[in-house]
Amino acid sequence: MISATGVHADPEKPNIVFLMTDDQRWDTLGCYGRTDVLTPNIDKLAEQAVVFDNAYYAVAICMPSRTTMFTGRYFSDHKVGFTYPYNRTLPKEEFADSYPARLRDAGYRTGFIGKFGIRLESMSKTVAEHFDFFAGISTTSKHGPHFPKDDEELQKIYRKDRDPKERTLIKGDAMIRFLETQPKTQPFCLSVSFDAVKNDRDSDMYGPHVKLFEDKQMWVPGNWVEGKNTQLPKVLDHCRGTYLHMDRTSTPELYQKLARRFAVQAYTVDQQVGRLVEKLEEMGVMDNTIIIYTSDNGRFHGSHGIYDKAILYDEAMKEPLIIFDGRSGKEDRGRRVDAMVSSADLAPTMLSLAGVEVPKAMKGQDLKGLLDGTQDTGKWRDSVLMENFFIQEIFKVQNNPKKAKALNDEIIANNRSYRSRGVRTDRYKYFKYFEHHPVIEELYDLEADPLEQNNLVSNPEYAELLGKLRAKTAELHSEATP
Repeated sequence: MISATGVHADPEKPNIVFLMTDDQRWDTLGCYGRTDVLTPNIDKLAEQAVVFDNAYYAVAICMPSRTTMFTGRYFSDHKVGFTYPYNRTLPKEEFADSYPARLRDAGYRTGFIGKFGIRLESMSKTVAEHFDFFAGISTTSKHGPHFPKDDEELQKIYRKDRDPKERTLIKGDAMIRFLETQPKTQPFCLSVSFDAVKNDRDSDMYGPHVKLFEDKQMWVPGNWVEGKNTQLPKVLDHCRGTYLHMDRTSTPELYQKLARRFAVQAYTVDQQVGRLVEKLEEMGVMDNTIIIYTSDNGRFHGSHGIYDKAILYDEAMKEPLIIFDGRSGKEDRGRRVDAMVSSADLAPTMLSLAGVEVPKAMKGQDLKGLLDGTQDTGKWRDSVLMENFFIQEIFKVQNNPKKAKALNDEIIANNRSYRSRGVRTDRYKYFKYFEHHPVIEELYDLEADPLEQNNLVSNPEYAELLGKLRAKTAELHSEATP
């Protein structure tokens, strides 16, 4: 049982800790059913939290996904991504409506640690304006982490001679440092963005944890494909996940090697979650603290014969989401919620839980009623919008706007675009590659076919449903954009 006896100076303003991993599939956590991984601290937190079983990313690739979580806006709206024409820099005026900026305006001490991951106008100035404590790495910076230079402890934590295999421990150390310097009379919002479990090099593995999974046989999903998957739409031959699969996960040996490496990194993250809870209990603030655990996107890891992310199958799109609220009663803890939830919902939810007005720019919905059980789920949304606008070919010339535009036009004209949009309901998945001519569509009955192996688009029995999901996609897309 997680508990604490500390009393916060302002119980109306709970502390918030937002934990995000990188590329962590929802089904790589014990609390979501895996038995070959080790995530004891996360699982223990989940036992006292609300666990969402139908949470989905609005977009499943890091920069646009992180922008969505900061701002509560969909990719079609903010357009902050990697490739033209969805490679916008987020203006500082718009970041002022993000959850950390709004919370700081409301009196919170705000902190950020780890991979910042979005393209932000006037990065240094905007960070200084909205964060009291920043030990982050910018996507657009080549200079590594930025942090208060007068903090000698942070300088020790981020010293250049530290073993890179301790990258996750470094984030954990900085997290503890933030809490050690926290004034007792002020609420805080700390965002910790781990770069684990994304990478798979030896230099990313914390040695003592590698031994825990040495030679361990890891679970293999039923839709893992050995070699090339010839059943995918041909347009996905241009997707980097398809050829990366051949290099990284296309044989049983390759799959097992990387599955063990992702499990190692997940365990190292899990240990930092344990450190967090222990520190919050030591401080006596656990009963007035909200902890949110999620990732920025999933990863196929060989499912569907794809290695990467972004494509709209569930392995990339389904989101692990655990929300612990130390203020809640026993009856509201340890619950599973199956309502349809989007990653766009996190920013408005954090503001709502803190009693801060949600800006109109945020398109996500407040999850507060789902967390405390007061929401009439019959009046909740029945589907969520999903989008992917990343094109690997354009990424190679992203720094040359003229070339990027010309290449984008040529890719669309020659049917190599796999940009897609669709909806996920509790039972069905529909999406379309909308720049391909003719349009390629996919439809799955996830109750009968959870691994998305049988595309029902051409089945006349599903014609009426197909029409409804096409209309729902158009409706949600319209609502998501200004």
